[in-house]
Amino acid sequence: MSSIEDYMLPCLTKKLFGYDCLGCGLQRSISLIFNGELIEAFKMYPAIYTLIILAVFIMVNIFRTFKHQEAIKKGLFIINIVIIITSYFIKLSTTNLN
Repeated sequence: MSSIEDYMLPCLTKKLFGYDCLGCGLQRSISLIFNGELIEAFKMYPAIYTLIILAVFIMVNIFRTFKHQEAIKKGLFIINIVIIITSYFIKLSTTNLN
């Protein structure tokens, strides 16, 4: 019997260079959310929930305009970038310690 992980895209950066990329863990995190494992999803990819908030905001913003919508989008982008980069460097530093 196959699992959903059998159909996930492999990380080209990890295959070529041996290091995780900034997006490593995102697919598995989404899979964990669908399986109801919300805390494990956050541990796998800490930016998952802020990315979901950003995606929902952008989708709603297609049909409805908001006051300060550009500032909200920029803020959400910045928050996501900071979380992704910070968690990436934490993952790299803990991986190198082991």
